[in-house]
Amino acid sequence: MKDMMEYNGYFGSVHYNDDDKVFYGKLEFIRTLVSYEGTDVVSLRAAFEEAVDDYLEFCKETDRQPEKPFKGSFNLRLDPELHKRLVSNAMSEGKTLNTFVKDLLQRAVSETHA
Repeated sequence: MKDMMEYNGYFGSVHYNDDDKVFYGKLEFIRTLVSYEGTDVVSLRAAFEEAVDDYLEFCKETDRQPEKPFKGSFNLRLDPELHKRLVSNAMSEGKTLNTFVKDLLQRAVSETHA
């Protein structure tokens, strides 16, 4: 992913504020706000990793389950006619709608990153 760092399964954004001469970011793909900053790439990376570790430690200390990015489910809003056609196509292949759409998405991702 562009303009992202990854550590322990968490992703962090990378931004730069020229007025303050500081790099900054936050953990992405979770609802909890966890931010970090640094004055250069090395310090930003260290702050990101420390933020992830602190977040996980906080969750452990407060007996909370840490949020995980990409839980494997998401809601999708469709035009009713498209929804109907997808269900019809899935049924004709003997698949559930979930399996049918998952297969379509897998093919699309494989074709674009082949």
